[in-house]
Amino acid sequence: MGEVGGGERWCVVTGGRGFAARHLVEMLLRSGEWCVRVADLVPSIKLEPQEEDGVLAHALHSSRASYVSADLRNKAQAIKAFQGAEAVFHMAAPDSSINNYHLHHSVNVEGTKNVIDACIECKVKRLIYTSSPSVVFDGVHGIYDGKESMPYPAKFNDSYSETKAEGEKLVIKANGRSDLLTCCIRPSSIFGPGDKLLVPSLVAAARAGKSKYIIGDGNNMYDFTYVENVAHAHVCAERTLASEVGAKKAAGQAYFITNMEPIKFWEFMSLIIEGLGYERPSIKIPVSVMMPIAHVVEWTYKLFSRYGMRVPQLTPSRIRLLSCNRTFSCAKAKDQLGYEPIVSLKDGLKRTIESYPNLRAEKRTSKATIYLGNGNIANTILWKDKKQTFKTLFLLAAIYYYLFACGYTIITAMAKLLSVVALFLFVHGMLPMEVFGYKIEKLSPSHFHLSEEKAHHLACCVSSSWNSAVGILRSLCKGKDWSLFFKVVLALSVLNLLGAMSLQMTYKIGIPLVFVAALVYEKWEDKIDSLFDDAVTCILKLKSNVAQKCLRQR
Repeated sequence: MGEVGGGERWCVVTGGRGFAARHLVEMLLRSGEWCVRVADLVPSIKLEPQEEDGVLAHALHSSRASYVSADLRNKAQAIKAFQGAEAVFHMAAPDSSINNYHLHHSVNVEGTKNVIDACIECKVKRLIYTSSPSVVFDGVHGIYDGKESMPYPAKFNDSYSETKAEGEKLVIKANGRSDLLTCCIRPSSIFGPGDKLLVPSLVAAARAGKSKYIIGDGNNMYDFTYVENVAHAHVCAERTLASEVGAKKAAGQAYFITNMEPIKFWEFMSLIIEGLGYERPSIKIPVSVMMPIAHVVEWTYKLFSRYGMRVPQLTPSRIRLLSCNRTFSCAKAKDQLGYEPIVSLKDGLKRTIESYPNLRAEKRTSKATIYLGNGNIANTILWKDKKQTFKTLFLLAAIYYYLFACGYTIITAMAKLLSVVALFLFVHGMLPMEVFGYKIEKLSPSHFHLSEEKAHHLACCVSSSWNSAVGILRSLCKGKDWSLFFKVVLALSVLNLLGAMSLQMTYKIGIPLVFVAALVYEKWEDKIDSLFDDAVTCILKLKSNVAQKCLRQR
């Protein structure tokens, strides 16, 4: 434990190795106003690689920071941790995703009682408690622009929320006892670098193919808070309590803290998932469908938890959280604490995504893309450029109608097609920039100009396709790649089948087949290749057995 003296101002951060607490510790140290005592459960502090040359490491080395192992459920340990401290930031809390009432009550209620008693015994002047917006959430009714005047609900969504509310009541009631000033901060849905719950669980779901689902209609609004803003709010609260004028307003009060930028919950999740290279959720599942399943899952967990069953992600309380509105007003915090977000939601998301390079999706070029030349043709056929794909499909439909369906000769069909195009361009050019309030996007001559760069890219696509074909021929000439041989045979068989049809029928079947087959192959190429390999293995085994039988008969 660091020595107190020499005019230094010491504060304590409980749960100091937690996600938000680490950011607060660093912010307090960077301010130069505080020496910080980090209190947590582990016997000794172990810095992570990114912290080894950071502000905390330097502060520990220069004795501007110290670490103390303390279980707040033991009052003697809390008293030892708070000796000589001027302010305490009580951020310690158990994992909110574990619905264990005994654990939550022992830490959030009994532990908070010990923190208050230790503050009074050690003559701590200010206690800032990290609460939660869930203390006013009943798990049924959504909250829109919630104010601090909202009452505690008669029934809470889970044991974490219930015990957090009890802890908050104790802290507010303790205000003024032995000159201790208290204040509660309710940060909404914290995110940012160092989070070991939200982003990792999202990526785990994405990698397991479970992130494609939206629970509810997807329009529920949420308030998220970047972790630096959470730390800043705690600093604002402490400074306000330290001033005589501010203390009269803020002491004994609770404050909602957000980024002040409400956003659709599922849009926020999509931005993180998409930012890390995964597909954003798109399939909506009604809450009425999910809730019975969640109840069954929760009942199963209660039954089998004693046998080591892991805590499920799908619980009724979580379904409610994912499908309700939860936005809160920061007007009181802005007015009384002087709180304003220091990092915007956009910048917070950017920093968060950049802090997880290890969780990014592996960018792998599919074989279908390679076979199609890895260019515009691949992007069009594989629906990667949807605008280009629809344009191509429209053009192919027009060609079919004018060249095949109407029975014209090629010259007549082309002439009619060009006539329609010329008429469209002429009429389009005559139209004003705006009609009945709708803006008309004008086509410039550059739309029809093939630049040198585009021509070069097109040539590269053609040459790439040619080289791929040559590569296939080379592999066939070696006579060893049976898997490739059967793929070629299958492709030629399909072409042969199409060739036996009329040109009109081939066009009708062949064009959709190309688009669908390429898309299907790209999506399940590993499974398809595996099936081919299995088929090849079976055929080779059969061939070997036949050859052996022939030799025996000789």
